[in-house]
Amino acid sequence: MQGPGLVLAVGLALIHAFVSKLNVSAFIPEHRWLSFAGGVSIGYVFLEVLPELKHAQEELEHSAIPLVAYLENHVYLLALLGLLVFYGLDIWALTSRRLNPTANGVASQDSAVFWIHITAFAVLNGIVGYLLQDLGEHALLQCVLFFVAVALHFFIIDQSLREHHKNPYDKKGRWFLTAAIMVGAIAGQILHLNEAAISIIWSFLAGSIILNILKRELPDEHKSCFWSFVSGTALYTGLLLLV
Repeated sequence: MQGPGLVLAVGLALIHAFVSKLNVSAFIPEHRWLSFAGGVSIGYVFLEVLPELKHAQEELEHSAIPLVAYLENHVYLLALLGLLVFYGLDIWALTSRRLNPTANGVASQDSAVFWIHITAFAVLNGIVGYLLQDLGEHALLQCVLFFVAVALHFFIIDQSLREHHKNPYDKKGRWFLTAAIMVGAIAGQILHLNEAAISIIWSFLAGSIILNILKRELPDEHKSCFWSFVSGTALYTGLLLLV
């Protein structure tokens, strides 16, 4: 693997494997770092995800893929589908945990809910890993900014999945997600899809990213700090505008 792709893939894999277990709240109050991370993520959505969806729309407008060519605003439909799928999985996991409590609130690592939930996020990680192949065309600062946004996103996703699944996530789930990133990154060097296919994959991923940011990375009023949120948004947005 050439360029920064491998380095970023390994760095993101380490988030799931080890970094996410750090107790950040012991150093920075939870409401401050969560709000700051939420601000960074919002900057990422508005300056990177949404413009990329527009680019993907332009790619698919000239696509010869059956069905896709007949749909208007297809990337937005795909993004909506990604959002709905992951929202449904979250509701299913929460409902299952509420209706089937186990000892000490720890879910079974062999349950269908656990594996379906983890597999869905592993697919997303694989997509992220695959798309890292395109970063070789970007400047170093752009790669660093991408890494920061995605690393914070992964960190908070880990916190949420750990809350959902407790010990099973630490024992098996996080390693599954770690491997998925590297598998995707390796696949990106072996398989080269055309622009239209990549646009379809990216659009579905974008919908899930938007949901996870809105649902997990924007803390409620009891865990939020407005000025930390504004600081994260302003800092990340300012750096993106400089590159």
